[in-house]
Amino acid sequence: MSTGKPMAHYAAAKRVGDFVFMSGVVAVDPAKRRTVSSYEDIPTKALAALRKQGFVTGQMSVDVFEAPIVSQSWFVLDRIRQLAEEHGGKMSDVVKLVQYFRHLPHYAPYNRVRGLFFPGEPPVSTVVEVSRFLPGDEVLVEVEATMYLPR
Repeated sequence: MSTGKPMAHYAAAKRVGDFVFMSGVVAVDPAKRRTVSSYEDIPTKALAALRKQGFVTGQMSVDVFEAPIVSQSWFVLDRIRQLAEEHGGKMSDVVKLVQYFRHLPHYAPYNRVRGLFFPGEPPVSTVVEVSRFLPGDEVLVEVEATMYLPR
C-alpha cells in the first residue's frame, strides 16, 4: 500500500516546537484514489490482528456490515503511525486524537481497532459525530492527531 501525499493542497503534518500536528486522515488510498471499503483494501498482515479482535469472520452476513468501518479505522490509524514515524516518533508519542464519525455507533468497532495501535493507555481523545466528509459519503471516519516529541 502506498502512503502517498494528501490529495489536496495541505500539509499532512507540521512540527511546531515539541509538537507535531497531523491533519485529519481519512481512508482514501492515494494509489487507487478511492475510499477503502473492504478487508481486501488493507494489507494481509492487518487481517490477522483484526481476526484476534473478532473481525474478519469470513461470514458475509457479518463482514459486509463491519468491513467498511473496520478497514477504514485500520487504514487511518496506520497512516497516523506512518506520519509519526516520518517525524521521528511512535504511536506512544501521540498524546491527543480527535475522532470524527459519520455514525456515532461506529465508535465501538473503531475503538477495538484503536487498541491494536495503542495497546497501553490510549491518548486523550475527543469524539464528534458529523454529517459529511470530503471526498464523499463513503468516508466513515476521520482522525487528527497531536504528537509530543521533546527535542
